Amino acid sequence: MSPRRNRPRGGENPTERDTGAGAGDRYGLERTEDWQGEEWLVRHVSGASAAGKRYRCPGCDQEIPSGVPHVVAWPQYGGGVDDRRHWHKACWNAKDRRTTRVQRSRNAPRY
Repeated sequence: MSPRRNRPRGGENPTERDTGAGAGDRYGLERTEDWQGEEWLVRHVSGASAAGKRYRCPGCDQEIPSGVPHVVAWPQYGGGVDDRRHWHKACWNAKDRRTTRVQRSRNAPRY
């Protein structure tokens, strides 16, 4: 049995393949969800691409360590880079079952 080929068959260059129709999906699958009367763009972030930064989940107010897979969500219309929020996957899925009032200690940051 011959070893598996790791190179693509055909005459295409790797640069041609990366600039195709699916090139925008390299950061994760993005979809639209309705929440609180707004449309939100939701993107899943893998643990490998989440390395190096820490975030605070607005659902549970706990820290998301670097390298942990999570969800990034922001409003579709009028939402910019500053409006993006990083959630645990479970917290994003349970966002409708949680109360709106989050208990924080006196010195805890907002996000």
